Amino acid sequence: MIDHLLVDIIEAVHRSFDRALLQRQAVEERFQVDVFLGDISFETSYSLPGEEQPPRVRADLSIDWPTWSQTAYRSWSIGETPSELPEVIVEVALRIQRLAKSPALEAVLASLPPESPHLGADALVRTSATVEQVFEETPSATPPTTPVRWAVEATYEGSIRFEEHHLEDSTTIGPIIDALTRWVASILVQLADLPLAFLPPDPRASE
Repeated sequence: MIDHLLVDIIEAVHRSFDRALLQRQAVEERFQVDVFLGDISFETSYSLPGEEQPPRVRADLSIDWPTWSQTAYRSWSIGETPSELPEVIVEVALRIQRLAKSPALEAVLASLPPESPHLGADALVRTSATVEQVFEETPSATPPTTPVRWAVEATYEGSIRFEEHHLEDSTTIGPIIDALTRWVASILVQLADLPLAFLPPDPRASE
């Protein structure tokens, strides 16, 4: 059984990102349960409004509700005092894609802060950055020697720790999610404004 608090968090994410006019990438949304460990995860993606497919910049958001958080919340809900209050593990991957040439990673990272604003007690911390090269398969026997497109991605990780008033009234989580939304929207705009060369959208994506 999925605890209602996680459902409230997911609904708060949808409401907040929709109010910010960010465009949900519906095909990228997933809700998964680890049948062995019991952890629950929710993944969704958003881009700037009006972007063609695939979008130039995208934010991939992952929220994990670990088993111990579910146990702690259940204990609290029946009047027991858990050793720790529940939390969700959050990961945000900020991605620039459809690039026509290799990006200057230093310039991209210069536009990305080392951490997010505080989301409750803690902030998300930038943990890694990757540059991706995509080679197109060709029917010829000679393998391709140069990539046809590039992407760069920076990942932020952290957690949102809940206080007792969040558990008593899940609507108080809204301001935390709104702070996350404002930060993601601001970073997406900054990344889209970088002087980078992009390939045209994939015509197959609109079919």
